[in-house]
Amino acid sequence: MLHSELPAVAHAIMREMTLHDVEAVHTAELSLFPADAWPLEMFFAEIQHPTRAYVVIEKEGEIVGYAGAMCIADTADIQTIAVLPQYEGQGYGRAMLDFLHRESAQRGAQRILLEVRADNLRAQNLYHLNGYRQIHCRAGYYNDGVDALIMEKSLTLNSPGATHD
Repeated sequence: MLHSELPAVAHAIMREMTLHDVEAVHTAELSLFPADAWPLEMFFAEIQHPTRAYVVIEKEGEIVGYAGAMCIADTADIQTIAVLPQYEGQGYGRAMLDFLHRESAQRGAQRILLEVRADNLRAQNLYHLNGYRQIHCRAGYYNDGVDALIMEKSLTLNSPGATHD
């Protein structure tokens, strides 16, 4: 079971998401993504599915971030990644992203995909800095009409931007 201290940030751990975390994660989801929040039942189904890997970042007993990926055959897809606004810029997003890269590669994925809102420049910057490139745009993808940028990263060691952990 994953349970790791985050060295750059005091009193924070990253651990596997459990059924006991789902309600707190869903509350954060409703706040962070009001137009596109997942229903509570979707989180329960996701974390119990064998092709999924989900983690939370916990600081002083509070869940401050969460992320998950689906891995099927040679392709992984980041299903969600979020950090509460007051904890942005502290390395939590990158720590979860690094975990999802490692976990996906261990499960046999050679590439990882994600969708990001075209108006979320902070997230796009994080992804670019971590080796992602835009490969497509889905016009009007989100419920409020915002486009989704589809981004991809290679997880093989021979590719630029690959994970070398």
